[in-house]
Amino acid sequence: MKKQLILLAGLVLLPSIALAEETVITEVAYILNSFSFLISGVLVMWMAAGFSMLEAGLVRSKNVATICLKNISLYSIAGILYYLIGYNLMYSGVDGGFMGSFGLWGADDAAALGGDYSGGYAAGSDWFFQMVFVATAASVVSGTVAERIKLWPFLGFVVFLTAIIYPIQGAWSWGGGWLSEMGFSDYAGSTIVHSVGGWAALTGAIILGARTGKYGKDGRVTPLPGSNMPLATLGTFILWMGWFGFNGGSVLALGSADAVIEMSNVYLNTNLAEILPVVSSPP
Repeated sequence: MKKQLILLAGLVLLPSIALAEETVITEVAYILNSFSFLISGVLVMWMAAGFSMLEAGLVRSKNVATICLKNISLYSIAGILYYLIGYNLMYSGVDGGFMGSFGLWGADDAAALGGDYSGGYAAGSDWFFQMVFVATAASVVSGTVAERIKLWPFLGFVVFLTAIIYPIQGAWSWGGGWLSEMGFSDYAGSTIVHSVGGWAALTGAIILGARTGKYGKDGRVTPLPGSNMPLATLGTFILWMGWFGFNGGSVLALGSADAVIEMSNVYLNTNLAEILPVVSSPP
């Protein structure tokens, strides 16, 4: 009789034990996914320092202070405007259209706090990871127009880029807009971040022209040596490190073996992609 009661109790408790185990597994995946966003976002933020050091080392000494101020300012502007306007414009209510809605970012984690981890990750971790991408797009422009533009006009453009241009074109694909509906895919921002930043930089370069003193009256090129090559080299290594967060974090998960394997492969490919241009370049 005692054995029968124990068996009966086991049969009653087994479903609840299985449910508890499933909840724990889901919660662990939620934690790991959120951690991936946060730590990868920190690495991408660190790229802002890399851009700053690279630019500062490659411009003339008289422009170093402006370069440093410009890079700190653009990151600050990107963070504020992506909170005020950008995130919702990129993700809120796009529904296959052209852009989302205007408004403050205001997501919460009430469901997760109540034990529902189906969201996959903390809302704030996603916002932070997306925000540092915006700043990277602005940093691409910064390097191109270095020594070509004054501080305030550049910061004015950064406001427009981070609040309007980047979020709208990002909504087309990552936000579930019209490009996404057509099957377009962007794994780690090659179009959304780098192409948009690159086209904006090219437009700026065309409008502004060459750096003052770069060409003589006869069209001959005048060398403009950088201020500090070790500083530029440090910036290069910082950017190299940041790419692991940029590309690896774009797996958008860390809560399963499949995600870990994919992220490992992304790290490997990223490192090889950084090495090959270096070893193939002439001395």
